[in-house]
Amino acid sequence: MTSFAPDSIVLNRKLPLWYQVSQSLRASILGRAPRDPLRLPTEEQLAGHYGVSVLTMRQALKELEVEGLITRHRRRGTFIEPSARRGAPVRLLGSVDAIVAQQSGMTTELLDQGKAPVSGELAEFFPDVAEVATYHRLRSDETTGEPTNHARNYLRQELADRIDREDLIRWPMTKVLRDVLGVGISRITDTVEATLADPETARLLQVPLLSPILRYTGVIHGTDGQALDVAVIHYRGDRFSFTVTLDAH
Repeated sequence: MTSFAPDSIVLNRKLPLWYQVSQSLRASILGRAPRDPLRLPTEEQLAGHYGVSVLTMRQALKELEVEGLITRHRRRGTFIEPSARRGAPVRLLGSVDAIVAQQSGMTTELLDQGKAPVSGELAEFFPDVAEVATYHRLRSDETTGEPTNHARNYLRQELADRIDREDLIRWPMTKVLRDVLGVGISRITDTVEATLADPETARLLQVPLLSPILRYTGVIHGTDGQALDVAVIHYRGDRFSFTVTLDAH
């Protein structure tokens, strides 16, 4: 039987080797093609592939076994769980409706709300105000209850004064602004980057510290061009991917 072939990585000696190997192997498992074999190479082969000791490799595999991504059988080998797969991708298709639809199938908990001074990176978007309203929400899969992302929204106060708390639990901010408040939206600027889970994100999303995370920044602009809302969302890297579709015509 052919074994699954994991991707290669360059290890950082400042982080635990077993952790880096487990993260790389996790990404390979979750990103595998449907027809890829389920059997992993032996511990010795994997250790050689990553350039680590068998003991380190064993610790990395143990982590994946605890997560339910693999099963280990004496004399038979180590196998990927067929149910281990990446979650539904976040698709940025160029429409507000696509962004709103992406949040369907999730439950939302409003963790806190308040106010924050406009400083640092926010100053670029709100150069005309000193303070903005803030909302912090945690979204979870409606079926499994597993946390998928946590979002911080920074909103002009005059808009926040019109928002009902229950609407923020029921809908994404984009829908609240456009469909509930009737605010005109001219465009949304999206930025996606890879980062590592800080202590807060690791706790909220129930992932290991420094595990791969997708950081999404979305800026909603009104019809006058001003930024109305800035959303900073941290997605679990093992549950989401981003796809951008460009029309070539």
